[in-house]
Amino acid sequence: MKMVFRWFGADADSVSLGQIRQIPGVSGIVGALYDVAVGEAWPEAKILALKLEAQAYDLSLEVIESVNIHEDIKLGRPSRDKYIENYCASLERLARAGVKVVCYNFMPVLDWFRTELAHPMPDGSTALFYEASKVSSLSPESVVAAIEEESKGFVLPGWERDRLAELKTVLASYEGFTEEKLFQNLGYFLKAIVPTCEKYGIKMAIHPDDPPWPIFGLPRIVRDEASLERIVGLVDSPCNGLTLCSGSLGANPKNDVPAIMRRFSAMGRVHFAHVRNIKRFPNGDYTECAHLSSSGSLDLYEIMRALYETGFDGYIRSDHGRMIWDEEARPGYGLYDRALGTTYLNGLWEAIAKGAQRETSR
Repeated sequence: MKMVFRWFGADADSVSLGQIRQIPGVSGIVGALYDVAVGEAWPEAKILALKLEAQAYDLSLEVIESVNIHEDIKLGRPSRDKYIENYCASLERLARAGVKVVCYNFMPVLDWFRTELAHPMPDGSTALFYEASKVSSLSPESVVAAIEEESKGFVLPGWERDRLAELKTVLASYEGFTEEKLFQNLGYFLKAIVPTCEKYGIKMAIHPDDPPWPIFGLPRIVRDEASLERIVGLVDSPCNGLTLCSGSLGANPKNDVPAIMRRFSAMGRVHFAHVRNIKRFPNGDYTECAHLSSSGSLDLYEIMRALYETGFDGYIRSDHGRMIWDEEARPGYGLYDRALGTTYLNGLWEAIAKGAQRETSR
């Protein structure tokens, strides 16, 4: 297992590489190029510059999150082949720079979604919050405006301005668009890029939809064990893999997250894990919370044990921390609570590993 930490760049992150370096057990960053338009090939010079930034602090750059996918690929438009060609060029350049895994998603238009970015918690912290009853009264346009207002001046991953510049036009393109059609277009994309992945030794890892159900009538196809099974079956290659996010899958109480982790990790198809906790409420609401199992609805011990016992040797990061200790940072991506979560996950892993070693030595 390799513990990594997401970083948004020197000019866009309140967290510095020097601070990340001081978190025990963290060996690298999860990065991206945020100044390249979606659909364009990533310049090799910029990739290498990011790698050198990380290396200056003894941190690796082996995971990218994300190389965003142009909407024309998701919609299956004739122009998709041009954008897929650019995507393959980016993958080749990333692989040459030492990147091993690319985390991506296939959510139409809108990325992860919450109704509140700074919900007050009983302990005085704030956290991302999803209020189920509020969703029906919102429009995509109002959500984008609220995200812009509440993001404290930071650009949130998946909510980049260039992606949302023509929101109404893009939303109209998805009217009547089915989950089956979106799934077919994912298959077309994977079949086109996996040969490049295999040639250069880089693995794709699709992230579950967040939350794992349709939003504003937009189809969502990566949301449970059955859909994950179908996705890994699209292309029978280790390069067609998964990012399993406990919080995204866990928002639906029907998803047995430890069992899902165990099944797909045993298949060798989990290349990246986002391990975080959420607290669900009976009315369908849920909130991000501290990583500690007792703080929420998910058993992080069982999640980490499932990964350990299936020989997981991929990448893990903590995710969506609360804002604690008066920190001012990108919602969900401050330093303090994610560092605490990282330490907690490392502690669980060490305890599970040493317990297993004692059992085998008896």
